[in-house]
Amino acid sequence: QVQLVESGGGLVQPGGSLRLSCAASGRAFRLEAMAWFRQAPGQAREFVSYINWGPGTTYYADSVRGRFTISRDNAKNTTYLQMNSLKVGDTAVYYCAATERPGWGSEDDFGSWGQGTQVTVSS
Repeated sequence: QVQLVESGGGLVQPGGSLRLSCAASGRAFRLEAMAWFRQAPGQAREFVSYINWGPGTTYYADSVRGRFTISRDNAKNTTYLQMNSLKVGDTAVYYCAATERPGWGSEDDFGSWGQGTQVTVSS
């Protein structure tokens, strides 16, 4: 199992930026992908973005494409989510997740989750 620690959340004005980070650690693991999800109060958890660890390919939800950028630092086993042009609707708890399953295909394959970091965009 992979342990994940998130950081970087906070309060920001609309149009502002935040950079989230998520560091993975453990005795022995192989990262296949890391992803970001978010959950607003009273709403279901929502996919935001993922990055495949080997090739570095990325994907974004339509709601954040063009505003958010996911990246990785292989040496540090860390993923980052750069969030620009933030909107009130981006307010949520952001969760980092990791999978060790080759050929992963869904949220169910992500077995490791961080505890979440709060992002609040004021109006």
